[in-house]
Amino acid sequence: MKRVMFVCKKNSARSQMAEGFAKHLGSGKIEVTSSGLEASYVRPEAIATMKDAGIDISNQTSKPLSDFNSEDFDVVISLCGCGVNLPPEWLTREVFADWQLDDPAEQPEIFPRVRDEVKERVNQMIDSLE
Repeated sequence: MKRVMFVCKKNSARSQMAEGFAKHLGSGKIEVTSSGLEASYVRPEAIATMKDAGIDISNQTSKPLSDFNSEDFDVVISLCGCGVNLPPEWLTREVFADWQLDDPAEQPEIFPRVRDEVKERVNQMIDSLE
């Protein structure tokens, strides 16, 4: 079973939505968590927009990347373009990708669009790992 880490700047929206979708869509196929270059909180807008999609992420928490070891993960996905700021050992995992999705925290009205983009990319990632 592949182990997946989603990383974003603050682990408050995009990476939290990715974690929620991956847990739901990849259940029994992958192990997943998310983190941020720094921890903050899970944005209420992320929780609400995921609830609209039928997924509850209200119990997820924001975690700093420094709490994890890169060698514990096979796949690392950056969602915000922060890959350039990751320590090198995170970039050399079996799979590394930088999705560079728009930040809905800056424009809350785009949360649904970004959520749908995250879902599509998570589905593609799961398919590619099978």
